[in-house]
This record gives sequence, structure tokens and C-alpha cells, in this order.
Amino acid sequence: MSVEFVINADRCYQKAEERAVNYFNTLHEQLKQKTYVHNLAKDFQSWKHNHIHHHSLFSLFSSGKRKPESRGFNNYIKYLDYTNKLDPYLDRSISYIFMRDLGAALDSKDTQTRIQNVVASLKKQLTTSSSSDTEMYGVVGMYKWAQKEAIESTMIWLIEKLKTVSSYIPEGMDADHAQRKLIKIIAGVVMQEIEEMSDEISPEERSLKLARAIRIGYCYGLTYPFIDDLLDANVLSEKVKKHYSDLIRTTLVTGAVPALGDWAKDNLELLTNIHSELREAFEFIKANQRSETLESFFEQSYVFFQSQEVDRVKQLSNDKYTIEDIFIPIILKSSSSRLIVHSVRSAPEDDGFDSRTFYYGIYNQLADDFADMFDDLEIGAVTPYTYYLTYHQKRNDLINPFELYWSVISHLIHNVYYSDLKACEVILDRAINGLKRFKVRMGTKKYNEVMKLFSFGHPKFNHLIQKMVEKADDVDFFDKLLRDQMISNLKKDRKEREEFLDTIETVRSEINHLLPIHKNDSFLKEPITEAANYSLEGDGKRLRPIITWNMGVSEYGLKSYAIVPLLRSLEYMHTASLIFDDLPSQDNASIRRGRSTLHMVYNNAIAELTGLFLTQKAFEEQATLDQFESKTVLSLIHYSAKMTGEMCKGQAMDLESRGKQLNLEQLNRLCFYKTGIAFEASLIMPAILANAKEQEMLALKKYAYHAGIAFQIKDDLLDVEGNQALLGKSIGKDLENKNSTFASILGMDGAKKAMWDHYCLAIDSLGVVQQRTTFLKHLLDYIVLREN
Repeated sequence: MSVEFVINADRCYQKAEERAVNYFNTLHEQLKQKTYVHNLAKDFQSWKHNHIHHHSLFSLFSSGKRKPESRGFNNYIKYLDYTNKLDPYLDRSISYIFMRDLGAALDSKDTQTRIQNVVASLKKQLTTSSSSDTEMYGVVGMYKWAQKEAIESTMIWLIEKLKTVSSYIPEGMDADHAQRKLIKIIAGVVMQEIEEMSDEISPEERSLKLARAIRIGYCYGLTYPFIDDLLDANVLSEKVKKHYSDLIRTTLVTGAVPALGDWAKDNLELLTNIHSELREAFEFIKANQRSETLESFFEQSYVFFQSQEVDRVKQLSNDKYTIEDIFIPIILKSSSSRLIVHSVRSAPEDDGFDSRTFYYGIYNQLADDFADMFDDLEIGAVTPYTYYLTYHQKRNDLINPFELYWSVISHLIHNVYYSDLKACEVILDRAINGLKRFKVRMGTKKYNEVMKLFSFGHPKFNHLIQKMVEKADDVDFFDKLLRDQMISNLKKDRKEREEFLDTIETVRSEINHLLPIHKNDSFLKEPITEAANYSLEGDGKRLRPIITWNMGVSEYGLKSYAIVPLLRSLEYMHTASLIFDDLPSQDNASIRRGRSTLHMVYNNAIAELTGLFLTQKAFEEQATLDQFESKTVLSLIHYSAKMTGEMCKGQAMDLESRGKQLNLEQLNRLCFYKTGIAFEASLIMPAILANAKEQEMLALKKYAYHAGIAFQIKDDLLDVEGNQALLGKSIGKDLENKNSTFASILGMDGAKKAMWDHYCLAIDSLGVVQQRTTFLKHLLDYIVLREN
């Protein structure tokens, strides 16, 4: 769609502002009249029967399963299921999401049926899945779901995009928070799409809609890290923020992304990357809008952005803001953010959707601002809570935001959802849950201080709220559990990934010092050792000995000094295979590890002899493993010799296949011989030294098979679309040599799908491995996400 236009920014913002003012005045009047207190007191009297339980003396001594001290995902779900609380837990959780994200009214029979269907499906998934929470809601779980929905290509696109976004997040911003928020928005858009699909939809159309929803969710979600969070952070100067905000405003007003323009050198790379991603996202959303809703989309987007800007430029040091200055922008931004999600999807609206969504927004915003008030206070952000904390003793005209929060709740229950019992139940559940979580996080003493500060002129009602917080149970929500688990997983994953990369670099450096071969003191010039050292000095990844070191030392507890000969042997063997592979009679490569190949520096004969020399040096090293029983070492050498022979067969098969069209089965077999065997050896050889069980050996072999194929597929993809400077070798060699590759047989998309299929199969194989498998999981990530 190429239609360009200009919206009347001032008019649309003024119109939205008038609506927000009317809503605020309604809430303010409720505060003055105190009508909300009577209404909510009655609501709580009914509500508490489901949430405050008087246990009998017998029940206190019964052996029923206790609530787990730790809220670990799997343990908590098992506890809920065991105590028959899982169904109501999921019901209130999904009902809340329908209200918040879908703008649904819970008194509709159709809505109730849809909620029940989602609850049943989710319960089945949670109680029958054998996967850990990390796998269910991590990359593996995402990809396996995509396989079932036949949208693997879109999921691969998303995984690559999430990696890109993470790499663009500068220091001073929270990359884990950005990724969690982005995933949450994508999941919300996908859920809405699923809920609106009819049962009669064809599988093909379902896949198309889901793929589009993922891209829409990503494109909209991108605005949070790259606009909202970036402008809130102290990454850019105020002058640069102003320039950047103007660029975004121009985009929303005109419907066209301006050129990036000139920026200071220290911001240029960051903003160039962000501008490119946002432009692509903006154009995708715009192209997927219906012509009749396009203008309203831009108007809603402008209101959302402008209301955030109004809030963003406020200074906590300014004691002159009116209550309207404080509350109107948050009404606007909280409501418009949810209306935009509906708009970007071009989804149909039911009667009352706009009203429910508009009034609901501030409820969530006030709850979020309450939870974050001390973090916001620390950075000087102006929110209703931080401003009240700062000036309530000087300004009698300020509204207590905690009191307004309860006024909002009363208005929602009785004026928006018309006293519907289910809506009342869910809203009060959420409110009490928020206070309970805050109390746990801040501690009882700090919580009581906050409650004393925010208490208002109704002691009885204040006491009632605190009684509910203290005694009420069964108000937990699945999305909060999922949020906590996701944050925990992201932080854990980041920490493990950093440790993995540190291990790679540390061990790689140590191995590099171990590899040089000493020359003999001979009066004759002997070029073989010199040539071998030239090949060993290249900028190699040293993946195989690194894997062996990790498995041997970190997992099996072998002494690092005891396996030094094994580490050398693996790299000698691998380097020899590369020398042979590069020869004119084979790949005829001119660059390897960023330098000229060995036969180019010396000659073919020296290269061949050096490859043979390194192969023999590998066996010589293995024979010096004197810290282990001789029978074990003999078993290792026997395995090593056998694998070397298999690798030679694989290379011969590769040469024989040149110029021939292979099928996938043949290519998989060839790949295992060429790459998988080397991965297998680096896992199995330390396992042999550790006398690992046969079942574990088989699992490691299966992992190596799939990891090896995934590695080779990535190599094939990089040979087509890689960066030669990063790879350290020429690209396009497979095409030049007319080699059958995964990319040539399956196409680029098909090859990527195959790579991720093998990724998942490799992860699955680790289920029976007794040792910790963190390193091997991150090794797979490294294999499929590497750029060299």
C-alpha cells in the first residue's frame, strides 16, 4: 500500500484528551462522593467467601500436600493440580487475559465457552507435557509449536529477529526485559488471532493467519524497546532524544518514515540499526492495514506516542503539575496502547469493545505504577505515585492514587461490566494479588509503611483491604507465574551463555598454547613441523577439544592436566582433515582460518605429508594418556582409529558425490561422516575415559549426530549468505564446485527448517544424559546462531 497522507495531530489528540478528561472527572466525582467505598465493601463481602477459608483443627494436622515454598513453575502447577485448584486458577487467569487483551465482556456465553476451551487446552498441555518449563516456553517449545502449526519459517524468522534485537540493546537498557516484553506482546497478538478463528478454518489459512500474527506482534512490540524504553533510558542525550522523537512523530503524522539523517558518531551505529528495524516493522504494519482503518490506526498511534511524550518530559522537581497533568496522559497511553493492538491486527470490534478497552487501561497502569513506584522514584520518573510521595505533605489538592485505584475498580465492576459476578471476581482477585506480590517483594515492614502512607479517609475500608491481603488465598494468576519464570529463564540463560562464551575463550586460549609442535634439533631443514605449526596457528574455533575439555573436566570430573594429550590429538586430527579438504584434488580452497591454505604457502606434497604427520601425532598423543588404566586408553585409541577411518570414508564419499545430485538421506549420511563423527568423538572419548554407561554413550552419539548435521547445514547456509570477513574463508565454494548441499537440495528456507529440526532432536536426546547438559544446550545455540 503506497497511500501517503497527513493526519490532523492536534485535533485527534484533543479529541482523545477530552474523552480522558470526562473519564477522570467521573472518577474524581466518585472520590468526592465516596460511593465506591460502599460498593466495594459489598463486593468484598461476597468475594471473600471464595478466598478466605476457615480450616478445621483436623485439616491443620492432615497430610495434604502443602503449597511449595518455591514458586518453581512445574512444582506450582503440580501442587495446583494435586489440590484441585488448577481449573479455577486457569479460569481466572484466562478470563483476566480475555478482559485485558481482548476487551471481552465475561457475561457473554460465547466468551465463556471460548475461555473454557482455552483452559481445557492449557491444562492438558501443562499436566501431560514431559518437557521442562524452560523447554516448553523456550526456543525448543516455540519451534515445536511452530512445527505443529506449519509455520516453521516464520518462527525461524522470529528467532533470528529476537537475536538481532538483543544485539542492538545498548548498555544502560535491560535486554532481558526487552525480550520478555516483546515475546509477551507477540504471544498476546497470536492468542487474539487464535481466538477469532472459526472452527471451520482450513489448516492452510490458519497457518497464514498465525504467521501474520507473529510478524504483526513483533512489529508492534518492537516499539517498546526501540522507542519507549530507549527514550526512557539514559542512553541518548536530551538533544538526541528530541531529534529522535521528532522523527517518530513525523512518521506517525505523515504515514511515511523519514530518512535517518545526520547523527553524532557515537549514536550513529545504534540509531542506524534501530531505524532500519523500525522502518521495516512500520511498513509491514501499514501494508497490513485495511484502507478504511488506516487513518484511525495512525491517530491512535499518535495519541499513544504523544501521551507518552507528555509524561516523559515531566520533571519530578516541578511541584506545579495539576492533578489533570498527572492523570490524563496515563489514561490516554494506557487505553490507546491496547486499542492499537486491535487496530494493527485490523480485527473486527464487538459492541462495547472500545468502551471496555478505554476504561480498563488505567486499572492496569495504576497497578503497574504501584508495583514500580520505588524504582520510578529512584530514576526521577513522574507517575501518580512518585508525585504523591514527593509532594503530598505540601499539596492538599493532590489525589491519592491508591484511593483512585479503588475508584477505578468500582467503576469498572459496576459501570463498565454492569456488576457481572465473574468480572467482579477476576478484578478483585487481580487487585489483591498485586498487593500480596508487592508485600512479598518489599517485606512486611516496608509494605506496612507504604500502606500507612497511602491510607485514605475510610479506616474500615482500609482495614478490609489489608485483611484480604493477609488472609485471602487462591488469587494467583498464570500470567504472573509465566512472567516470573520467563524473567528467571532469561536471566539464567544470559548468565549461562556468558559463562559458556567465557569457557570457550578461556579454554581456547589454553589449547592454543598447547598445540605447537617442537622442532627436532636436526642439521637438515625439516618443513613438516613448520608446516604443521603454520596450520595449527590459524584462527581456529577449537570446538572439538573445547567440547572434550568441558565434558571431561566439568561434567565427568577428570583432571585437566590428565587429558591434555587428548585435547591435542583432537585438534591435530581436525587440522589434518582441513589440510586434506583444502587440497586442489579435493575442495581446492585458497583461504582457511583467515589465511592462505597450506598447499598455497608450501606445495601439495608438503600439505599431504603434513596432514599425514598430524594424524600420526594425534595417535602418539593418545598413547601418552598415562593417568588412566591402559585398558581404557587402548579402548579409546581403538575407537579413535575406527572413527578416523570412517572420516576418511566420508571424505571419499564426498569427493565421489561432487557434481552429482544427492537426495536428503544420502546427504545426511555424508554429513555424519564428514562432521558428525568429529562431534561424536569429542563427546565419546572423554566418556570412555570416565567409564560412562552405555545408555549415556548412545544418547551422546544421538546428540552428536543431530548437532553435526545442524553444524553442517549452518556451514552450507553461511557459504551462501555469510560474511567472508567473519568466516575467514571464501564463500560460494559449494556452488563453484557443484557440491550437493542442504541449501541446494532443500532451498534456503528448507535448509533452515532442517537445521532447527535437528536442533530440537539434539536437545531431546539429552534427556537421558546423567551429566549436566547446560554446556551442550548452549553449544547448539552457538552452532545454529553463529556467524562464522
